[in-house]
Order: sequence, then structure tokens, then C-alpha cells
Amino acid sequence: MVKQLEAVIFDLDGVITDSAHFHYLAWKQLAADINIKIDEAFNETLKGISRMDSLDLILAKGGREQDFTLAEKEELAAKKNAHYVELLKDLSPADILPGIASLLEAIRTAGLKIALASVSKNAPMVLAALGLTDSFDYLADAAKITHSKPDPEIFLVAAAGLGVAPENAVGIEDAQAGVEAIKSAGMKAIGVGTGLIGADELVSDTSELTLAIIQKVFHL
Repeated sequence: MVKQLEAVIFDLDGVITDSAHFHYLAWKQLAADINIKIDEAFNETLKGISRMDSLDLILAKGGREQDFTLAEKEELAAKKNAHYVELLKDLSPADILPGIASLLEAIRTAGLKIALASVSKNAPMVLAALGLTDSFDYLADAAKITHSKPDPEIFLVAAAGLGVAPENAVGIEDAQAGVEAIKSAGMKAIGVGTGLIGADELVSDTSELTLAIIQKVFHL
């Protein structure tokens, strides 16, 4: 069967908007509450990772993996999320990353489908604040995803939700775990940023993302 580009699947943080700093501030506060120090370099290791997995990494950093029950860990994660949601209140269309609004329009005009593959359970709220809800044909439900990136599950779910075969889609990510997830799903991958290993194409920032690059990557 001849492969044909049918869909583009986006990550959210660092690709559509940059709420990574809000995540950092919320995690930093939570970590401080339980006497663990984290910095922005450590926060980079949490990119693309689910909330509970991120919490586990923070607890491991502080040597406190065994100090909390599952219920207590869920409470901590909920506390972090509440702080994050509070920080997001000022999010608006002005916070869409450069070039993304016009890229989504170009993809739609080309007749391609668009999905979001974000592990953030707040993704629908973030898209609504950005005014982009109607730009997406399908949002993978992070609450129903069992395995975090680099597992390909969320990208496979997004492709299935669009009704397209994974090999007919291109994924766009800014995290190493995300690029690995895209490739494991059998898709072509575009990485946003530097030092991402395994991406079929790298752009330094979202302003360089174009429909032409997506089409070129698909045919590599």
C-alpha cells in the first residue's frame, strides 16, 4: 500500500504554547513543600512525562520514594496541578508560539487531519484559553493513557482517533521522550529545539515549522 500523508499530530507544551515554565514553578513549589530542591535543568527531565511519573522522579531525586503512600502521592500531584491551573489563568491567544496559528491553518487548508497528543490532563483547558479548540480534529485523552512517553501509546491513540494509519502521520515534539514515542509509533518525527536524537528533521523553534517541511519529512 502506498503511503500518503493524512495527518499531523502535535505535542502541546513547547510546540503549541510554552507552559513548561508554569509546570516548573508548580513542581518547584511542591518539591519545596516536601523539602526537595529542583532547578530548571532537572525540570527538563520532566518534559513529556506524565504527572505521576514526574512526581516519582522528584521523590527519587530527594531520596523520598518510600515516604508516601499512593493516596498521598495522588494528593501531592493534585496540589501541584491546582497551582499549575492557577498559573494558567492568564493564558490567551497571545501565548500561541510563533508560526503555529498559520501552520494549523495551512494544514487544514491542505485537507490534512490534526490531533493533539499531550500527556497533560489540562490540554482541553489550555487549547480553549488559546482559542484553538476548533483547530483540532481529535484530542487524545491523557486520563486514559496507561503508558507515558517514550511509549508510543498516546500517538497511536491519536492516530486511531483520527482514523489514520500511524505510517500516514507526522508527529511534532520538543522533548526527547516525545520524539522516541513518535518513532516507536511508526511515524515520521519533527523535533523542535536542539539535541533531539532520532528526529527525521529538526527546527530550532516553531517559527521554522511549515507545511512544506512536514511534507518533505513525510517523503524522506
